[in-house]
Amino acid sequence: MNAQKTSSVASTPLADLIAAEIRRQGGWIGFEPFMAMALYTPGLGYYSRDDRQFGSLPADGSDFITAPELSPLYGRALARQVAQALELSGTREVWEFGAGSGALAAQLLEALGERIDRYTIVDLSATLRERQRQTAEQRVPAHVAKLHWADELPEQIAGVVVGNEVLDAMPVALLHWDGSSWFQRGVALADPEGAAGFTWADRPTDLRPPLETGFVPGTVIELPRQGSAFIRTLAGRLRQGAAFFIDYGFPEHEFYHPQRTGGTLMCHRSHQADTDPLVEVGLKDITAHVDFTAIAVTAQDAGMDVLGYTSQGRFLLNCGLADDLAAAHARGDVRTLAHAQKLITEHEMGELFKVVGLAPGGGEFDALGFAAGDRSHTL
Repeated sequence: MNAQKTSSVASTPLADLIAAEIRRQGGWIGFEPFMAMALYTPGLGYYSRDDRQFGSLPADGSDFITAPELSPLYGRALARQVAQALELSGTREVWEFGAGSGALAAQLLEALGERIDRYTIVDLSATLRERQRQTAEQRVPAHVAKLHWADELPEQIAGVVVGNEVLDAMPVALLHWDGSSWFQRGVALADPEGAAGFTWADRPTDLRPPLETGFVPGTVIELPRQGSAFIRTLAGRLRQGAAFFIDYGFPEHEFYHPQRTGGTLMCHRSHQADTDPLVEVGLKDITAHVDFTAIAVTAQDAGMDVLGYTSQGRFLLNCGLADDLAAAHARGDVRTLAHAQKLITEHEMGELFKVVGLAPGGGEFDALGFAAGDRSHTL
């Protein structure tokens, strides 16, 4: 077993829990379960704590900002795509995965109004559920009764599914290429007899990336297996409707580009980014970019149709954001204009974030958001 030391950390209840699991597993666990525990351990994981993760500035106690938090025009534009999918599928329910602060739910509820009867959020965090309820009560009190929460998917879904920055938060496996062999990168204890500090540790594996692109020795990449598993599950449950996922990521040939030697794994805390998920465990977000080819291929293999794939900027413009910006300009609303521009400009969110649309087999339609600039051919 190869190992690379990283800084040890002070013992915390979450670190102690992970350390106990490592000992129980014989001194090593894959990064996938480590990331799952760091983010989702009830009451201790990053998304299960009482802290405010979502916001615009470190001063408000937040760690990062998402598009719905940045501008209400995001939800207004997305709502036009959701409304089209609801009408064409004859459904009246929206499902949102990983609803965060509840900002997007409030925006969609306001924009869709009486077009929907029910808005169901799938979120495992009791803390975030309460925050989502409070957001709705403050912003769309007339629609709060439509809100419902679920721990898991029912056997059948009829409605439109949305997920903003949910795929990037699904745990990933790590692979390390040493120039001759692939190893699975996992986590061990930096000092088996001491405090619960962690270190990287590699083990031989049969896992392989989907592409062999001339990787440079020392390359570390992610395998987003749980994201694909989620799509397979969704494909088996979504009987009517459509699904739209917005996240940062690339098609497969870019995701596994040989020059991307460090992969895409990233941590966020107080609006600062770093690449070491083994310290401050539970106190910061851990994410990886999305392999949109894997999402699309998995969906197709499971019987779904790909409605389209494009950049967030192009998708929002297709959904009428330009008209919203013109209205804000006419009102002299400089603040709204400045924030909304970040949603579509290439050096901000416009190009890094992508959108993929999926529908049950036979339910394919000309989705509004992909009317121009569809990049499905690049997947």
